[in-house]
This record gives sequence, structure tokens and C-alpha cells, in this order.
Amino acid sequence: MMKIVIAIDSFKGCLSSSAIAEAAEKGIRNVMPECEVNKIPIADGGEGTVEALVAATNGSLITIPVHDPLMQPIQASYGITGDGQTAVIEMSAASGLALIPFRPGNVMHTTTYGTGEMIADAIHRGCRNFIIGVGGSATNDAGIGMMQALGYRFTDQTGKDIEKGGKYLSAIRQIDTQHQLPELPDCTFHIATDVTNPFYGTQGAARIFAPQKGASKEQVEELDKGMQHLADLISETFGKRIDNLPGTGAGGGMGGGCVAFLQAVISPGIDLIMDFLQFRETLQGADLVITGEGKMDEQTLFGKVPVGIARVATSQNIPVIALTGQIDEKAGGTLREAGISAIFPIHPAPISLVEAMQPDYAKRNICRTMEQIIRVVLMKRE
Repeated sequence: MMKIVIAIDSFKGCLSSSAIAEAAEKGIRNVMPECEVNKIPIADGGEGTVEALVAATNGSLITIPVHDPLMQPIQASYGITGDGQTAVIEMSAASGLALIPFRPGNVMHTTTYGTGEMIADAIHRGCRNFIIGVGGSATNDAGIGMMQALGYRFTDQTGKDIEKGGKYLSAIRQIDTQHQLPELPDCTFHIATDVTNPFYGTQGAARIFAPQKGASKEQVEELDKGMQHLADLISETFGKRIDNLPGTGAGGGMGGGCVAFLQAVISPGIDLIMDFLQFRETLQGADLVITGEGKMDEQTLFGKVPVGIARVATSQNIPVIALTGQIDEKAGGTLREAGISAIFPIHPAPISLVEAMQPDYAKRNICRTMEQIIRVVLMKRE
């Protein structure tokens, strides 16, 4: 009996990883009903990570009131895995750029406080392990707001709490941990990101990402100086240098803040998720792996799901086929070199993007495409 593993990233704005896997399984079973099919909801630490890990572990989605990047009240959701021990948080749910109007200079005042509120809520519910995706943030506060929500105090030269936002990083003179949540030392934190930028400097959080969040050249310089000041203060206070660690600039310095204050480990998102789901063990004995994402292009090579899946599968000599809504012709050859044997766009004819993004339409085409793939595979085996 043939064994096929399905691990496809969500088609953003169209279908979840789980929904795609179900449509693909239907196509497989229409041709080969006796096939062993293992569906693994998967993500790379970005959008869809909470949904994927909740589905993969039969976990639960928690929705709570928090504060958005400008401290306005909103509702945000995070996941708890089926065993009740691990919280899965996308910082964009509470601290994301899409949550606020885009205005020049906002990044000077945006805060990660809402992400800290989600962490605190999960701790109160008994979670002690955390997976945090740090993409899509509106912030450049190095996680200071998050830590304020977890009980830290950051005070200026007069002993007053600093205001929220990256603008005030340079004003911090003391880091007070006395009132942190008592459970924090018992927690472990894993940061998922494909960003390798350092905390500050020419490739740091402020210079590379703050302009995308509305910062002027002068504001970028101010933020970068604040990040350098904070790094020095962290060194003086905790005896650790975070300056040049890869990934500390992710999420507007959230990666570095988590390393400094939470002893977090930063990992490529897809590797972290695969390890958590024991993907390598699931692959054992598989004859074929089906992966993919909504659009496959040169960015797929940099920490995205299909290439991460292919790297592990090819190490076990298992062929990999990818499904996608759209492929960049320029990337096709490079993706094959990365271990993807073949890539199949699911659309049978030219169609508008609006029509292509219709869930039912996409499901039908995923199912149809999988049927054709399996027919070819069976011909090869005969």
C-alpha cells in the first residue's frame, strides 16, 4: 500500500493548510482509495501558524481582549495545543501592521503590549511553552511593550516608567524585573522567523524594516540609536550581548527582546514547526510527499514551507511534488534544485485573481490536480 504525506502551507486569503490537505486527500482517494494518507497542517511561523498547529494537535483557539499597536482595545486570538502545554502566538494578531491605519511616524509610538497580554493570558491558563511568530509587526520597540505587560518596568532617569513605543528606547535607564509574572522563569520561548537581521546597525531592525512601517530617515536614525542604547543596557543588566545574533532584529527587535528577557531561542520557522510536529518521524516509509503554497517564487527559497519540506524529504530519498496557485517561471529551476521534483499550478485556464481566490473553486482544482498526479504516479509504478 502506498503512503503519501500531505504538508501544504495555507493559500493566503483563500484556504487553510487543513482545508487544502482535505481537498488533496479527496483527489488521491478518488483514484487510489486504499492509499495511506497522512495530513499534516503546516506553516512557517508566519500567517496561518496558529491555525495549522491548533489543527495538527486538536488544540483550541483562544480569543481575548487586548490592546493593538496604538493601545486601542481589540479582540485577538492565539492557539493552545491539544495537550494544553504550548501556546502558539502570532504577534501580528495583536501587534500587526494591518491592525492600524498606515500613517507616517506611527512606528515611533507602536507597542508590543498586546502580544504580552496574550502571553500573560496563556500563562494563566497553564501554558509553559511558547511558539511565537514575529512577522508582520507594526512595531520597533524591541519587545519592551510585551515585557511591560508581563510585569517588567523600564524607567527613565527620574525613575518614571517610560512611555510606550520605540521613540522612548533611548530614555530607558533601568530595567526592573521585580514585578514580573512569577511563572516566567518556568516558561520556554521559541521564536519562529526566517529573518536573520541583527538587532541594530546597517542591517538591523530599524534601518531595514522601520521605513516599511512609516519611519522617516530621521526617525530611523533615532530608532537605531535607541536599539543600540537598549542593547548596551541589556548587557550591563543581564550580562549578555544580543547585538549581532541572527534574527534579533525580527519583528522590530522582538527577536532580541525575547532572547534578552525571556531566554528565547530563535529558529527558522519551518524547522521549528517541523520539529514540534515530529515531521521527520511521520515521513518514515512514505512513498511521496505533497507540499506547496499559494505562490511559489524566489521567496520560497528563503525559509518557506515547500523548500523546508523538500529538504527533509529528499534526505530520506522521498520524491516531492508541489501544488501552487501561481508559479514564477524564473524560480522553477531553482526550486527543483532545492529538491522539489515537480510543481503543478492548480488552475486549468486563465482566470481573474478574485475568481482564483474563491475557496470552493480552489478546492475543486486541488482535488482535480491531485487526481491527475496520482494517475501518473500509478502509471509509473505499473
